[in-house]
Amino acid sequence: MRHVPGSGRSEHLFRLPALLSFLFAVGAFFAAAQDTVAPSGESQPAGQPISLDEAIRRAQANEPAYAAAVAGSRTAGLDRTMAKTALLPSVVYHNQYLYTEPNGLQNQAGQGASSQPAPKFIANNAIREYASQALVDETIGVGQVAGVRRADAAAALAAAELEISRRGLVATVSGLFYGVLAADRKLVIAERARAEAADFTSLTSKREQQREAAHADVVRARLQQQQRERELSDLKVASEKARLELGVLLFPDPRTPYVLAETSPGAQLGMRSDVEQAAAKNNPELRSALAALSETNADVLAARGAYLPSLALNYTYGIDAPQFAVNGPDGVRNLGYSASVTLDIPVWDWLATQHKVKQSEIRRDVARVTLSNTQRALIARLDEAYSEAVAARDQLASLDASVTTAGESLRLTKMRYTGGEATVLEVVDAQGAFVAAENAREDGSVRYHAALTVLQTLTGTM
Repeated sequence: MRHVPGSGRSEHLFRLPALLSFLFAVGAFFAAAQDTVAPSGESQPAGQPISLDEAIRRAQANEPAYAAAVAGSRTAGLDRTMAKTALLPSVVYHNQYLYTEPNGLQNQAGQGASSQPAPKFIANNAIREYASQALVDETIGVGQVAGVRRADAAAALAAAELEISRRGLVATVSGLFYGVLAADRKLVIAERARAEAADFTSLTSKREQQREAAHADVVRARLQQQQRERELSDLKVASEKARLELGVLLFPDPRTPYVLAETSPGAQLGMRSDVEQAAAKNNPELRSALAALSETNADVLAARGAYLPSLALNYTYGIDAPQFAVNGPDGVRNLGYSASVTLDIPVWDWLATQHKVKQSEIRRDVARVTLSNTQRALIARLDEAYSEAVAARDQLASLDASVTTAGESLRLTKMRYTGGEATVLEVVDAQGAFVAAENAREDGSVRYHAALTVLQTLTGTM
């Protein structure tokens, strides 16, 4: 075959639009995939800081343990409603058709005067039997009342557990929130410290060139600068880890960039008597223990109720006849009603009821011990949290003063070094003291907010 000049290039030119269309479609697909987010979360608009309340709200929408607690509380509420409706009569519309093989004889058991084929099964009234009835049943006994009490206690227990889960989530989010803020501030401190170290290295180099300082000063300054660079690198990693941990609770993609709103450092700490009063009235652990005790009391009542008689009432209205009709042959009316009253009196069950009562009483004793322990633990935790909050609050002013003092010491030491009155080690020590004081202030702020959060969760004020 003869080669036509330029034909290969023409084929490539014809294929180029198709290739560009394919690449455009692939690019659009990946762009759409990147823009797709999970429906359970929200993206953070750029430049809009997230407050602590907003972070808590987002975490409540994304945290699975809290979602499970919410679901448990809702289902317990439905159980409570079903237990109460069990006290009311139940209505069923019953429809049935029965066919029984005849035994070859005739009887007059059915309606009407004429004889009809007799069924083989003596329990059945005719070879063909139709039932269309409304059944109303009601059972009266201690077990139903105990069931309502138990459902009420279970609902209260689920509500208390939900509040415990909410407060635990609030404490977690608060700790991560202030941890991220502290990590960001420490990162700024580390960057400033690295710049300070670099400036000091430049100063020692200039003084060495002017023969005002030894080369050992330059070496020591460079070592300090390298140390500050390593610290900055470590703090960047720590800040990223803290942001990812909080991002897991806030966003569908934890890598989503976000900005946190600065909070006021001067949170209020109430009087000890007010804190104790609030904790006694609004503590979910205490409510949970009380609800658990009520639940076991209901179990004891239900177990003891097996000793008592139970009354069952039944009312039936409809048709139960050989014909599916309101009126049968010879003017017999098939539509009618019947009623029954049943009283069951327990006599002997080989001590099964007694054993069930004993089991429920054992579980009730455990619930009482748990309640007592919860009360003691609450008192201890409240004292510990209040003492920690007071100590952390009192130290904040001291930490601020230490930062101011360390900064002034660094400034004076550098001036003395420039004038040849201080050594390089004194400057390095002053730089380290200033960085340590700033980091300690950030740690103290986190400690105070963490202690205050624990105290607020115990009293239910957050």
